[in-house]
Amino acid sequence: MISVVLADDQALVRAGFRALLDAEPDITVVGEAADGLQAVSLVRETRADIVLMDIRMPGVDGLEATRRIAADPELAGTKVVILTTFELDEYVFEALRTGASGFLVKDTEPVELLRAVRVVAAGEALLSPSVTRRVIGEFAAGPAVRGRAPEPSRQLEQLTDREREVMVLVAEGLSNDEIAGRLIISPATAKTHVSRTMIKLSARDRTQLVVLAYEAGLIRPGWLSS
Repeated sequence: MISVVLADDQALVRAGFRALLDAEPDITVVGEAADGLQAVSLVRETRADIVLMDIRMPGVDGLEATRRIAADPELAGTKVVILTTFELDEYVFEALRTGASGFLVKDTEPVELLRAVRVVAAGEALLSPSVTRRVIGEFAAGPAVRGRAPEPSRQLEQLTDREREVMVLVAEGLSNDEIAGRLIISPATAKTHVSRTMIKLSARDRTQLVVLAYEAGLIRPGWLSS
C-alpha cells in the first residue's frame, strides 16, 4: 500500500485528489495539510511514501517544506512530488534541486497522477523526463545569474569514468534497463552504477542526479531534444 500526504492550501483541491487516490486499491491518503509546516509534521508522524506538495502555500511554502523533508535523514523514504500551475517555473527547479522527485502540473490527467504516484513510490525514473529536463535545463543554465555559484567540478572527482557515463544517461531520462542496453551491461549492473553514483554524490534520487549533471557541466541545455 502506497501512503500519500496531500499538501495544498485549497480544501477543494485536496478533496479531489483524495477521492481519486483513495479509490485505488494500492494507494491510501494518510493525511492532509493546508501549508508546508503541517505537511512536514504529517510526514514525520505518518512516514508517508509520497507527498503531493503544492509549491505555493501560505506561511511555510512547498519549497521550504520540501527542503526540510529532504534534509531529514529519518524521512529518506518519503518522496516529494511538486504540484504546480506552470511547468517552467524557477520555484519548481529549486524544489527539484532541493530534493523533490519530480513535478506535475495541476491539470494533469487523473491516470497520469496515479501513474506518477506509483512510479515515484517504486523509485523509478523521472516523471515526464523531457519536461523535467526542460525545467532543469532552463534554470541550471546560468546559476550565477541567479546569485548561485556553479557547483565545483571536484564534486565529480570521486566518480569513475563509468559512473560519469551512467550519470549522463540518467540525465537523458533513461531507465536502468535502457542504460543497460546502451552500455551493453546487465540491468543489475546498471542499477548498481546508478546507486553508487547517488551515494557518492549524496543525491536523494535520480532527479537530483540530473540537476547535478547540469550544474556540473556534464550535460548542457540544448544537448537533448525535448
